[in-house]
Amino acid sequence: MRLLNLYTPLHKLLDKSLVFEGLAPLLLRLYLAPVMIQGGWTKYQGFDGILDWFGHADYGLGLPFPFVLAFLATAAELVGGLFLLIGLATRWVSIPLMLTMLVAAFTVHWPNGWAAIADANSWMSDGTIILNEAVLNMPDKLAAAKVVLQAHGNYERLTSSGKLVVLNNGIEFAMTYFIMLLSLFFSGGGKYTSVGCPIKLSDSPVEVTRSPLLGEHTAEILSEVLGYKGENLARVVESGAVGTAKGAT
Repeated sequence: MRLLNLYTPLHKLLDKSLVFEGLAPLLLRLYLAPVMIQGGWTKYQGFDGILDWFGHADYGLGLPFPFVLAFLATAAELVGGLFLLIGLATRWVSIPLMLTMLVAAFTVHWPNGWAAIADANSWMSDGTIILNEAVLNMPDKLAAAKVVLQAHGNYERLTSSGKLVVLNNGIEFAMTYFIMLLSLFFSGGGKYTSVGCPIKLSDSPVEVTRSPLLGEHTAEILSEVLGYKGENLARVVESGAVGTAKGAT
C-alpha cells in the first residue's frame, strides 16, 4: 500500500512531462534533416558518378534502371530532408527515406558488418555480439600506417585535428537513421504549441461548455420552434424521422 501511495503521485508528476512530448520528434527531425539534405546534395553534385556506380556491375552496384534509382535516391534525401526540417508530411516522407536507408545498408554497407569506424574493442566487432575479423585485424594495419607516417611524414601535423582511424563503412549509420525515421513514421512530426490569446479580459470571462449531444435539443426545437405538442410531438418522435429525441414526453 505504501508503494502504491508513493507510485500514484510520482506517476501524476511523470504525466505532467507529457506537455513536452513533441520535443522528441522535433529533435529527431532537426537532427535528421541536415543529414538527409547533405546526402541528397552530395548525390546531386556528383550525379554522373552516382549514376555510373548504380549501374556498373564490375565496380558498382549493378542495379537495374540506374538513372531512375539514382534520381529517386537523390530526390528522396533532398526533398525528404527539407520536409523533415519544416515538419511537413513527416510520416509520408519517412517511408522513401527508410527505403533509401535500407537499400544503402544492404546493398552497400552490409559486407562490412555493423561498425562504421573500425574499433577492435567494440562488442559489435569483437565477437561479444558480432564477430568481424576484418575489424579485428585493423589495429595491426593502423599501427603499420602510423610507423610509415612517423618515419616519412609530419605526424604531429597530420594528427593535429584528431587521431587516425580506419573507416569500416558498416551499416551502423544507415540502420541508426532507419530506426530514427521509423520512430518518426509512428509518432509524426510532433506538436505545434502556441501561447494562445495574448489578451485576457478579467471582466469578460469565457465559459467553456461541451458540444450538445446528438438529439439533446430535438424535443425542444420540435415543441418551441415548430409547435409540436403532446400527442403530435410523441407521434413525430415515434416515427423515427428525427432520430432519438432526448427529453421528449
